[in-house]
Amino acid sequence: MRLLFVSHSFPPPDEPSSNLGGMQRVATDLHAALLRSDSVSLSSQLLETTWASTHRRIPRFLFSTFLRLRRDIKSGTVDAVLFSSMVTAMLTLLTSRRARRDGVLLAAIVHGLDVTTPVSPYQWLVRKVFKRIDLVFPVSSATARACVDRGLDPDRCSVVPNGISEDRFGSQIERAAARQILLEKLDTIKSPDPIVLCSVGRQVRRKGFDWFIRNVMPLLPEHVHYVLAGDGPEAATIADAATEAGIEHRTHMLGRVSEDDLQVLYAASDLFIMPNIHVPGDMEGFGVVMLEAALANLPVIAANIEGIADVIDHGQNGLLIESQNVEAFANAITSLLLQPDELASLSSRSKTSVLERFSWSNVAGQYVEIISERINSLR
Repeated sequence: MRLLFVSHSFPPPDEPSSNLGGMQRVATDLHAALLRSDSVSLSSQLLETTWASTHRRIPRFLFSTFLRLRRDIKSGTVDAVLFSSMVTAMLTLLTSRRARRDGVLLAAIVHGLDVTTPVSPYQWLVRKVFKRIDLVFPVSSATARACVDRGLDPDRCSVVPNGISEDRFGSQIERAAARQILLEKLDTIKSPDPIVLCSVGRQVRRKGFDWFIRNVMPLLPEHVHYVLAGDGPEAATIADAATEAGIEHRTHMLGRVSEDDLQVLYAASDLFIMPNIHVPGDMEGFGVVMLEAALANLPVIAANIEGIADVIDHGQNGLLIESQNVEAFANAITSLLLQPDELASLSSRSKTSVLERFSWSNVAGQYVEIISERINSLR
């Protein structure tokens, strides 16, 4: 299969950490997995840019991509085009008629927010794209429902999850060494044997960090500390929540961290917390950070909401808790901490469970199989 992969979200090779959120990580890892596939002859149209420059550079990238699509479709050099998000999939509005006439399949991966952004003109475009495109790959069942709600024919919708590479962080770091590094960095932790809960992600309201600090952390023992990595518009609100709840000495905000520091945080922590809340128009499409945590044998306690429910296999790589149920979150955390054998067992199952379900070789294989079958059905 001759496949053209289109993405506007690649980090620059010389600044890999300058544009590396969940969607960006998925695009780069999937691209690498497709390059390794014996079933695919891959060509690429990529925008390599920092996060700060992305919006400024997108218009020119979309124009150059349109010209390439028109050329490649006309010349018959591709069998299918895979857009890595709804942003680039907008080009189907200009190319679908020619592509359909020449037998070229147009497909797109959609993540969640790129479908649900509550801006009326954008939503009008999303519905138009769903009428024109041949195949849509939502990353979760929740994202699929959002697509169908916006007019996508269910027959053109195939859920394929995000993936994780077993060597995501290179060589494994030992927990004891990671613990020492983290506690030296966080010299404000005075507890002799602290319990470390951590969360990683962009600090926006739907992540629920503010809610967790105000409502759950005060119910947990004094030696339980909460460490957050990431930045975003809610950072000040989160810091204020810790102060107002009287637990600023147990809340530690690292800001944006390097890949090395992220690996240390996962390895040094006792539990990963994903306390999302429902925010209209801003859904959690998946949550790649939960795969990263599990890869480090770190169990996840997560809100049973939106795309998160597709990631957590309850009792295998974590626990699903009713969103915003304060008592249930506090009890789940406390119960695991009081049962070290059960926590150790859950930790040992986390990595195995995630690699069985979400390894990139398996995920990329699903894309190749589904696209190939759809091409054959159209001929």
